[in-house]
Amino acid sequence: MEETTPAGQQHPEFQKEVDRLEYTKNYMDEILHESQAGIKAAQEKIRQSMANVEYIDSSDSFINILTNSRFFELAQNQKEGLEAVKKKPYFARIHFQRTGEQEELLYIGKISLFHRETFEPIIVDWRSPVANVYYDGRLGEITYDVRGEEYSGHLFAKRQYKIEEGTLLDIRDVDLTTNDELLQEALAGKADVRLTEIVATIQKEQNEIIRAHLRQPILVQGAAGSGKTTIALHRISYFLYTMGEHFNAEQLMIIAPNNLFIEYIGEVLPELGVERICQTTYADYVQKATGIKLKLQNPNELLEQILNEEASSNPKFNITKIKGSLLYKEILDRYVKMHEHQLAELFEDVYIEKYRIMLGSHLKKLFLIEFAYMPIEKRLERIKKVIQTEVKRKSKAVLTSLNSRYEEYIGKALDGIRDADKRRETVTKFIDERDERIPKIKAESKSVATTYMKRFEKVKIKSVYRTFLTDRMMLRELAPEWTFEEQELFLQAHSKEKWTVEDLAALFYLHARIKGVADKWKMRVVFVDEVQDYSLFQLVALKIGLETDMFTMVGDLAQGIHSYRSLTEWESVLEQFPRANYFTLQKSYRTTIEIMEVANKILTKMDEQLPLVEPVVRHGNEPTFIQSEEFNPKVINDIYSTLKAKGHQSIALIFKSSSEATDYAKKLGEFNVEVELLTENSELAGSKLLVVPSHLAKGLEFDAVIIAAFDTPYYDTVIDRKLLYVALTRAMHELYLVGPNKSVFLLE
Repeated sequence: MEETTPAGQQHPEFQKEVDRLEYTKNYMDEILHESQAGIKAAQEKIRQSMANVEYIDSSDSFINILTNSRFFELAQNQKEGLEAVKKKPYFARIHFQRTGEQEELLYIGKISLFHRETFEPIIVDWRSPVANVYYDGRLGEITYDVRGEEYSGHLFAKRQYKIEEGTLLDIRDVDLTTNDELLQEALAGKADVRLTEIVATIQKEQNEIIRAHLRQPILVQGAAGSGKTTIALHRISYFLYTMGEHFNAEQLMIIAPNNLFIEYIGEVLPELGVERICQTTYADYVQKATGIKLKLQNPNELLEQILNEEASSNPKFNITKIKGSLLYKEILDRYVKMHEHQLAELFEDVYIEKYRIMLGSHLKKLFLIEFAYMPIEKRLERIKKVIQTEVKRKSKAVLTSLNSRYEEYIGKALDGIRDADKRRETVTKFIDERDERIPKIKAESKSVATTYMKRFEKVKIKSVYRTFLTDRMMLRELAPEWTFEEQELFLQAHSKEKWTVEDLAALFYLHARIKGVADKWKMRVVFVDEVQDYSLFQLVALKIGLETDMFTMVGDLAQGIHSYRSLTEWESVLEQFPRANYFTLQKSYRTTIEIMEVANKILTKMDEQLPLVEPVVRHGNEPTFIQSEEFNPKVINDIYSTLKAKGHQSIALIFKSSSEATDYAKKLGEFNVEVELLTENSELAGSKLLVVPSHLAKGLEFDAVIIAAFDTPYYDTVIDRKLLYVALTRAMHELYLVGPNKSVFLLE
């Protein structure tokens, strides 16, 4: 069959664009060569400066080390940045004229590159204000924002490039009537490369969220496949690009649902030039920030337990849900207040010897009122410093006064006692007494603050919280809202020491209120993915402990598989983050129209009454139902072989529960099917059939998906509907349903 030349290669400017790409790559090579030389020179200068540090006057050497270290870091960063994008320096171009200036052809890529002598832009960073014209601007007259100032101009044309391994394969001019073919092509691509290439195809509504006000929190309700995670990651990149001069990347944190998800997004962040930020789970972060090590019950165990029980058997007094509520925070506030007042009663007057230095009532006022904005133990540290300062100031006066008094006593004795022996005895007594008291007072003044503060013992947060969970009399006082039976249920649930995810917010909150979060863990900006799976208290505890509301929160209520303990609406979140901008994304870029039609049938059954998802116009095969009364590895293997033959690379087999996934992965292995059972700590690698429990599939996407249901069908319950919706929306191109009938997938 004769090969056809892509339309882009017949473009009249194709050769011109090939030459421009070669020029860019050659210039990059030149810069890389110089960077390498610069790095070597900086290393040598650091080595020489280090050798000179031994000399007595080493200040110059120290300055040299600092200067060259900074240069070394800059050169290294530039080298790494250029090497990362050399094979694909840019992906688009705009023909643009800013009002009052000359026309420009600006090439847009993942980094900025300027000519050293002319300062002309060779590549413009996608995060720069002018690049926003590409993502947002229609052809014609446009305006764009640069640090709050509005600029205008004329956009003559937009052009897109397909570059692979440094070779230009295709170019396309985009105008108002042209469909975004690059987007269509990217969506038709493979799951393993899509996430890293999204920067070339960011859509207008996604771009608005990425570039939304950076000094305000945002909350995004995004449909499955709408690019929520992608938007969050690109917003991080945009944030560091825009605010980088005033912001340390180490103070930015992504909270991901599990380690598998961190592995999944791991490749994207370096691609976006974001490498030093903290990527963690809520559980890992809380344990590191508090220094409390816990053996946590796997949250999915409770989910599986709920799936195996009838909804009606769940107790009305849902402790799991209560621990995520603001009422629970209120009860803990009372507990902190109780602890605070117990400490306040320990304040007494401060003395050195018999001299009163400070009133206990004044210290108590400092503790309860003046320093109330600080964590309890930080207040005590501050009060210790106040005592030390006051003792230092007043001890001098005490010693001066004492010396004067003894001099007066001695003078009177010398003048007033005529008997020489008695005079000598009295003077000696006063001198001895003075010489004994003054050193004692000096010594006591040095230790009085430390001795005084020993009455305030530091507490262990884990023990403090455990006491709260198990003390019957305390619970009566702290939780009057609960009935006697509810209090007993609460105490009974904690008779054995077991720690769950729901306890993390309470532990972190108590730590923040009593000890304070250490600077190392005091993140200034937080990105929360799958936010619907967190409780309101988890979010509020973070906000209070970190003393910031700078959260970017993205989620989808339709995928809230942990709704038995977490969020079921956004109003309460917006109440706690009143400055937040709220966005919705209803367009899905992941699945075909045919797959989304099936998923939307499940969406209509949900309690949240969310609008239907609008798939981008991309057609594919109808989802295929294959009837199988019981699990048959041959049936699964036949589907898997068919999908592989079509060129699909990432293929997932999704079961409702972990137990089903584990059992059937083993049976498939015995049938010589190459499978990998995904767990929270898996690495997404290789080309095996990925066997996934439905709760772990959330946030992931695959070229093709097989959903199987045998032992545990999907029931028409809140959690089952959401788990099924998650499973249905993972597939990009093809979907198979395998089970005894369609009703096990709620489709009849």
